[in-house]
Amino acid sequence: MAYSELLKRRGFGETSRRDRWWVQPLLIAAALGTFVVYATWAGIQGAHYIYTGGGAEYLSPFYSPLLYGQEGEPRWIAATHPSWWPSWLPFSSAFLILAGPVGIRVTCYYYRGNYYKSFWADPPACAVGEPRKSYLGENSLPLILQNLHRYFFYIAIFLVVVLSYDALRSFWFHGADEKLHFGVGVGSLVLLVNAVGIGGYTFGCHCSRHLFGGRKDCLSKAAVSKACYDCVSTLNRGHMRWAWFSMVWVGFADVYIRLCSMGIWTDWRIL
Repeated sequence: MAYSELLKRRGFGETSRRDRWWVQPLLIAAALGTFVVYATWAGIQGAHYIYTGGGAEYLSPFYSPLLYGQEGEPRWIAATHPSWWPSWLPFSSAFLILAGPVGIRVTCYYYRGNYYKSFWADPPACAVGEPRKSYLGENSLPLILQNLHRYFFYIAIFLVVVLSYDALRSFWFHGADEKLHFGVGVGSLVLLVNAVGIGGYTFGCHCSRHLFGGRKDCLSKAAVSKACYDCVSTLNRGHMRWAWFSMVWVGFADVYIRLCSMGIWTDWRIL
């Protein structure tokens, strides 16, 4: 191929590739799109986010921490909704917390590489022409907001702690004597796996590596920092798998609790 042809700007979708390059961005668009639609729908509902049958107490991760809720629910504030919320606008406690997990995933280096290709076609794949004629990078609005990723990371750490508490709490059931007793239900395992998945994704983030070792000039001289750095680096090598697994599982956790709450599924008590 002549050098002049290599320098020629490709038209949208134009490429010399002969493989099915469009399959991956198409599948990613379908997967991300499905999750976004479901998470939005589930967040709007404001119902069936907690299951309390058989003495269990399972809270959907889409609503945790439950800042506002009904009486008897593990709410943080003794009210069903904020006093400042407009009376004409439907309220869901999920509205107040979804910005955190959504923010870290939208600004995540791995996810933006995916949705840039799948939704913006920027570019749709390597060596494939894109619809834009210029490159602006991430130095102006709105993409400069991607730099907020490092701050969303700290929100994500807080959510990992909250979800871990929810998982541990799900192993304690209310007995006939109105006391808590240790037990294991399928929902307990679902929430435990969810906490592990979210934790693996969060602490495998590049921000985590910087937090634990990026500021050290000689990491080998700081034994604790090096041990933490090596641990999160191991998670980082599987960041893609943690990203997809945690996203799918957090959606499944909400589905499981929602269907149990609606009486469609039965939560099996293992122990």
